[in-house]
Amino acid sequence: QSSVRKVDLQTGKVLDQHQMDGHMFGEGLTLLDDRLFQVTWLKNDGFIYDRHNFSKRESFTHKMRDGWGLATDGKILFGSDGTSKLYQLDPISLEVTKTVTVKYQDNDVSYINELEYINGEVWANVWQTDCIARVSHEDGQVASWILLHELRQQLWNSGNTEIDVLNGIAWDEENDRLFVTGKLWPKLYEIKLRPVDGPPDGSVEKLCPRASFYR
Repeated sequence: QSSVRKVDLQTGKVLDQHQMDGHMFGEGLTLLDDRLFQVTWLKNDGFIYDRHNFSKRESFTHKMRDGWGLATDGKILFGSDGTSKLYQLDPISLEVTKTVTVKYQDNDVSYINELEYINGEVWANVWQTDCIARVSHEDGQVASWILLHELRQQLWNSGNTEIDVLNGIAWDEENDRLFVTGKLWPKLYEIKLRPVDGPPDGSVEKLCPRASFYR
């Protein structure tokens, strides 16, 4: 059911859409200049779209283990493959130029999923949790966590029982706005962050337990 869409932010109206082939599971998508880069799940294939005309597209292959997330700082691409690895890719050759392991308190953080580049950091959804990790792309260290358990729980409580994982981060740099959503979520949320204290021992398992419907 994967598609690439241009959507009016205020109304949700779909302004342009490319429906992908049924055997393709669309994953990470990021905009660099006028090109949209996309990777696909369980494959080493990706696509590059013209942001102004989705019918103009080309394909590429990459050397990540799988295609999960993509982001950019405007110069290079950052990618994830569902492991604890954060990749850097050259946007011209699509070759991997650097790899770091995402860690929190000396422990690997696996299942790195959707990515976004925000104020010098790579922010990453962690699959099957309601958490976003703020990751240094220099050494992979997690600086802090964003806890969004209440968002999915509110949707679930209001009858949206078909929703899946928190998985979607977008940053409006010009207007300093942060958006999040999830798979099969009927809503896109603009959120603002506030500091909270985590558990005393700060373990990943306590900060970011697996979402209840995966236990």
